[in-house]
Amino acid sequence: MTGTYEHSIDAKGRLFIPAKLRVELGETFYLAMGVDACLAIYPQSTWDRFTEKFASLPMSQSKTMRPLFANAARCELDSQGRIVIPQKLRRYAGLDKDVVIIGVNDRAEIWSADNWNEQEEEMTPEKMAACMAELGF
Repeated sequence: MTGTYEHSIDAKGRLFIPAKLRVELGETFYLAMGVDACLAIYPQSTWDRFTEKFASLPMSQSKTMRPLFANAARCELDSQGRIVIPQKLRRYAGLDKDVVIIGVNDRAEIWSADNWNEQEEEMTPEKMAACMAELGF
């Protein structure tokens, strides 16, 4: 998944998912807490990898994954291409009204517009070069 999309969350907590991402995410996908101050949207195939990995962990380690599953939401689009973001997840990511949805390889992320703008300001040509070097390019 790629791209950057700016949208707004309405008063009922609904967010329009861009058509390009809807195709890549499929009919059913999962919304969960992201690693940073964002939400992650996982297509079914990526979510299945999480659940397989979770099932293979010893019980003593699986408790660290509880927040991921306990706060995840299974999503299906309404007739207008929107999902409802649960209040707890909106609070976690600091989502009020203006948001940015970005494609990140095998998932998408939802950021508050302010937090995403800060991330973008931190990106420099030097940091991009270091990132490419890490990938072996």
